[in-house]
Amino acid sequence: MSKQILRSGTSIGANAHEGFYAQSRADFINKLGISLKEASETSYWLNILYKTEYINENIYVSLKNDIDEIIRIIISTIKTTKKNIE
Repeated sequence: MSKQILRSGTSIGANAHEGFYAQSRADFINKLGISLKEASETSYWLNILYKTEYINENIYVSLKNDIDEIIRIIISTIKTTKKNIE
C-alpha cells in the first residue's frame, strides 16, 4: 500500500509539471486531469492506510488536509483554464 501511495502521490506533480510544457490549453487540461485522478487515488490510499492502522490519526489528518488542498487547487486551475478558453 505504501508503494501505491508513493506512485500516485509523485504522479500528481509529474503530470502537473508535464502540463507546463503542454502543446495546447486542451493538452494542459488533460495533464491536470490526470493529476486530479492521481490525487484522488492518493486520497483513497491514505484512507486505506488509516483504516488499517498503518498510519495514526495525526499523520492521516495532516496528509488528508494536504491532499484535499491539492485537489482543490487542481480543480480550480482546470476550471479557470476552461473558462479562459471560452
